[in-house]
Amino acid sequence: MSGVLHGVFPVLPTIFDAAGEVDTRSTLDVLEFTLDAGVDGVVFPGLASEYDHLTLDERLGLIKAIGSVARGRTTLIVGAGSISTDETVSLARAGIAAGASAAMVMTPHRLDGDLQGLVDFYTTLAEAAPLDILLQNAPRPMGLGLDVEALVDILRKAPAVTHLKEETVPCGPRISQLLTLAPGLAGVFGGAGGRHIIDELTRGAVGTMPASELADTHVALVAAFHAGDISAARGYYERMMPILMMQSVYRWRLTKAVLAMRGVIRSEFTRAPGPSLDLHDREELRAWLARLGHVAREPQVASTVG
Repeated sequence: MSGVLHGVFPVLPTIFDAAGEVDTRSTLDVLEFTLDAGVDGVVFPGLASEYDHLTLDERLGLIKAIGSVARGRTTLIVGAGSISTDETVSLARAGIAAGASAAMVMTPHRLDGDLQGLVDFYTTLAEAAPLDILLQNAPRPMGLGLDVEALVDILRKAPAVTHLKEETVPCGPRISQLLTLAPGLAGVFGGAGGRHIIDELTRGAVGTMPASELADTHVALVAAFHAGDISAARGYYERMMPILMMQSVYRWRLTKAVLAMRGVIRSEFTRAPGPSLDLHDREELRAWLARLGHVAREPQVASTVG
């Protein structure tokens, strides 16, 4: 086991150019933005990366590129969730080559209702690609939204699963139960866009894995919390919340709109379907960014084609 992972681990988005092709350079610009923010590590690819709208070759190429920049500078968790075990193994092995410390793996839909099959899947993965495994328990329809009893059973029978990312609501009570019922668990991360971060931290979560657009604020919040300044942590949370609520609706488009407003990226192209921000949404977003102390800029290119 490589040790306990902890802190702020944003999930990097995949940046596309205006034609919808992967823009590796701009994706690495987002990585640099998170490194400048002082994050403890990064995750790629995940739900916030539009991973299910990337080809396997695109994912493998981006993992290699991100690893080449992250190596020696921060901790990388490779997202290895996929439609088949073979692809998951390929992604985890690519993570090993890129210097990843762990693999984040969603519970596969093909094993829905098959608890022993899930145990066998994580055990087989660990044997084929020796990395610590972070089980991502996302709610349906993204994941399986396993109950605590099922998660504890997997943890007991598949020791390669050392960490959990708990995103099935109510996240807080589930984190408390997991930490009580699975004492060998190295740590639980919160997710769900950071919308429950204070509750998660106060219940013993070791960190958070939100999207990347407010990485600096997440770092400041977690630092304040661990310094014992809960009031300051709550203040950051309150100022972030309107943006996090918008993010729960607009998902990838909100992340990319903020990154463009902050001058990190140019193209906001997304492959994943979903609603687009209108002019009123953008004005509201600029106002809330200003409350966080971020000056929103007009992006040079604002392609939001999905």
